[in-house]
Amino acid sequence: MPSSQSARLAQEQRPHRRTPWGALALVLLTGLALIRNGSGEFNDSPPQPASAAAPDTRSSFAVPPPGIQPLPYSMVDRVVIPSIKVDAPITPVGLDGDGWVGAPPPENPNLAGWFTGAVSPGEAGTAVIDGHVDNARGPAVFYGLGSLKKGNHIEVLRRDRKTAVFEVYGIEVFEKQNFPGDRVYGSTGKPELRVITCGGGFSKQHGYDGNVVVFARMVDVH
Repeated sequence: MPSSQSARLAQEQRPHRRTPWGALALVLLTGLALIRNGSGEFNDSPPQPASAAAPDTRSSFAVPPPGIQPLPYSMVDRVVIPSIKVDAPITPVGLDGDGWVGAPPPENPNLAGWFTGAVSPGEAGTAVIDGHVDNARGPAVFYGLGSLKKGNHIEVLRRDRKTAVFEVYGIEVFEKQNFPGDRVYGSTGKPELRVITCGGGFSKQHGYDGNVVVFARMVDVH
């Protein structure tokens, strides 16, 4: 665990060095594959994306209107996804001692994590928010993530009092062993967001065998 001084600096300063996306894809895959802490004995499994929800970069969805410009760096406070009733605080997460991207504490089910090694939501580039699908007591913050549809909005409330609004243009489940890191985390040069949780099949021995990934582009700022 970092010291209180280190934690304070991490919250106040923009990181000066970021992990290359090729390496980041691997650690994100590894870390998020291990955030499941539930018993696997719930009556209902979390919803999974339909095949029609796969990203289509040619789609008219999520085309930023004229005048939408990237925002400067800012810490972030909350993520709101009205269509699945998510309204959750965000905590900064980084790489842990084993090189995995950290997840929010599993005992707090309504908490999301923003990976500070990438851009902040609203900056040019690809920002990453993660969270648990469930914990030992039941569904957690991103349990319903797989039910999102193209055109749904995700709002990220920033510390600079601006809200970056992203529109979903794709949702997919990727197997842990075939995770397309470049496709998921690569920058398009525009403000984008990936929201990630565990998904796919589940076994008590191995946990979830994949990750649900939501692809979204910034379409508004207010």
